[in-house]
Amino acid sequence: MNWQSITFDWNQARAFLVTAEEGSLSAAARALGLTQPTLSRQVAALEEALGVTLFERVNKSLMLTEAGVELAEHVRSMGEAASRVSLAASGQSQQIEGLVTISTTDVMAAYLLPDILKDLRRKAPGIEVRVISTNSLSDLRRREADIAIRHVAPDHPELYARKLRDANGRIFAARSYLEQFGRTLTKDDAPDLDFLGYEDNEQLIGYLRALGLDVTQANIKISSPNLLVAWEYVRLGFGLGVGADEIAARCPEIVPAFEDVPSLSFPIWLVTHRELHTSLRIRTVFDHLAEGLLAVKSQAKT
Repeated sequence: MNWQSITFDWNQARAFLVTAEEGSLSAAARALGLTQPTLSRQVAALEEALGVTLFERVNKSLMLTEAGVELAEHVRSMGEAASRVSLAASGQSQQIEGLVTISTTDVMAAYLLPDILKDLRRKAPGIEVRVISTNSLSDLRRREADIAIRHVAPDHPELYARKLRDANGRIFAARSYLEQFGRTLTKDDAPDLDFLGYEDNEQLIGYLRALGLDVTQANIKISSPNLLVAWEYVRLGFGLGVGADEIAARCPEIVPAFEDVPSLSFPIWLVTHRELHTSLRIRTVFDHLAEGLLAVKSQAKT
């Protein structure tokens, strides 16, 4: 390899790639934790080192030039290689201390993780945990998280996954909401009930109708893409919502809403990157989460 032919700095290439993917210098600066002038200088330095123009301004936006489009593909491969180097290095760490990032849903983060993490602090006090509360799938290959708790199986060979168990769930309501009916509800009551919506209400309506509940958008008076907010509104008596038995078991004011709607089940997967799983720090947290989530008892309410 002709090492002298490599005349640019990786930090400059990274600044270019993040700017290309984020679409603006300000967004890229936030993503990298830099100031916009610093990032702009790095991109300009790369253009000077390579002798090409990578961006052109269109109104207030940045557009890749033809040379920029071609270069972005090569730099993206470099970024993926750099990420693999970081993963390999992290995987070799055998110290049970340092940061571990866990990605999970907001409801699970609020209700199930606290007891598990409390035990982890006693077991491995040198580990710092950062919980990312999101209802989207974190990209573990890009290090958006070290470990993810998911309800779907991963589909990439670079990821290591363990299915822990199937959890049970059903449609719940607050006792205060059901008091107006004086009885447990049946499917026939569905058209006259209020349901809490989520991010995709059409999907929710399809799911409820598949359970035999004749509901429409008119039944959904309040929605939130934040599942924890929606669950809180169920707890306060605003309407009915879908939830896990083990979450409802922690809320004495919530009970199953219907007597003739079957329970549902959904898988719980624990996922990490294959290389990260060789890290003692990551593996310690992974195994502790597995143990804790397996120990959670689904307590169906009647």
